Amino acid sequence: MLHAQSTASAKRQALRARLASGELVRMPGAFTPLSAKLIEEKGFEGVYISGAVLSAELGLPDIGLTTLTEVAQRGGQIARMTELPTLIDADTGFGEPMNVARTVQVLEDAGVSGLHLEDQVNPKRCGHLDGKAVVDEATALKRIRAAVEARRDPEFLIMARTDIRGVEGSTPRRIVRRSSWMPAPMRSSRRRWPTSPSSRLSVRPSTCRSWRT
Repeated sequence: MLHAQSTASAKRQALRARLASGELVRMPGAFTPLSAKLIEEKGFEGVYISGAVLSAELGLPDIGLTTLTEVAQRGGQIARMTELPTLIDADTGFGEPMNVARTVQVLEDAGVSGLHLEDQVNPKRCGHLDGKAVVDEATALKRIRAAVEARRDPEFLIMARTDIRGVEGSTPRRIVRRSSWMPAPMRSSRRRWPTSPSSRLSVRPSTCRSWRT
C-alpha cells in the first residue's frame, strides 16, 4: 500500500482510547510525511504537526503568516502516510468564529485526528515569543463553541488552549479562563467533559494549558 491502511476514523478512535487509558501519549513533531513515518517506525503513539515547524519549513516566522490552505495541505499529506493519529496546530482557527468552523471541517477532511485552538489575538505569535496578547473570555469561548458545533465526526478531537499564562503569569484571570474552557462545548457536543486530572491533556505546560473534547 502506498498510503496508510487505517482510516481517519479508526485513527481518531485510537487516539481517544489512548487518552482515556490515562497512559502517556508520546507525539513527536513531524513536518513532512517522511518524518511522520520515522516517528511511527520508532514506536511512538502519535504524530504532532506543529504550526511553528510548518512556518519554519516555509521559511517564515511563526507570527500568523501561514494559511489554512497551507496547514491543511501539509496536515493531510502527513496524516495519510502514517498509521498513527495526528494532532495539528490550528493556531487561532485562522480568523473569526465562522473561520474557525471552516477550519475544523477542512482539517477533518484532511484526515487528521484532532486540532488545538488558542486564545491569542489575530495575528497570533508563537507561544514561546514575547509580545503576545490574548482575546477576551467571550471571544475565546465563541471560538471553541464554533469549533465543536462545526465538527461532523464526534471522534475528531478538539483541544482548547490558553496562552494567558505566558501573557499575565499565574493571575486569577488565568485560573478563571482555564476553568471557563471546561463547560464551553458541553451544550453542543453531547459528550461528557473530562473532569479528573488523568483525563486532562497538557500541551507545553510552561506557557499554556489545554483541555479536550
